[in-house]
Amino acid sequence: MEQLPIVYEDNQYIAINKPAGVLVHKTPLEKDPEALFAVQILENQVGYKVYPLHRIDRPTTGVLLFGKSAQAASAIQSQFIDNSIKKYYLAVVRGYLPEAHGMIDHPLAKDLEFVLQEAKTEYWALNQCEVPFASTGRYPSSRYSLAKVYPHTGRMHQIRRHFAHLRHYIIGDTTHGDNRQNKFFTSQFQLENMLLHAWELSFHQPFSNETITINANTPLHFRRIMAEFKWPEKEISNHLV
Repeated sequence: MEQLPIVYEDNQYIAINKPAGVLVHKTPLEKDPEALFAVQILENQVGYKVYPLHRIDRPTTGVLLFGKSAQAASAIQSQFIDNSIKKYYLAVVRGYLPEAHGMIDHPLAKDLEFVLQEAKTEYWALNQCEVPFASTGRYPSSRYSLAKVYPHTGRMHQIRRHFAHLRHYIIGDTTHGDNRQNKFFTSQFQLENMLLHAWELSFHQPFSNETITINANTPLHFRRIMAEFKWPEKEISNHLV
């Protein structure tokens, strides 16, 4: 990968639309010699050191924000700590969601261990469809929903684990998802990626005192499924304003 798509830049901050399969930064847990790291790629691309301000899971796409200096990174960190930064996601999940607008309030184990932490995820059902294919063998057709998601807390894999808790698994999630659904999407739609996208991020720019809102277009694999399900992109954008 030679270039990352830059979706925002000012004197202190820069943001990319992270592709699927790219890690944010190097970690001792990552043993793959061919792993790609957003920090390293972006630094090579822009020619200076960048400071990642938050994480996005490797299979998740979308807005990823960096500071251009240690001072810029430090000036904004409190907004991540107190959750004043707003992050909205798009997700395709199994089944019809139980409510048009709901809150998943379910504690999650810290780092997948046994210490529970408060975790809240808000969602809005934007669209739904039923396709005339059996994905599990139980029913002759299959139902899916497109959701706008706002995590009020920032736990590890929170959105993925919360929708798994509801049994409305995110399509393409190989860790917390439904393997039967994943296999169905691979065979029926040739999908090899997870359908979770960090669509929007808003923050207070501490140096200019502005409110900045950054959007990242959905990736090709996400748009392809939306087209298969006849979910118009223009209609989705109207819901997200």
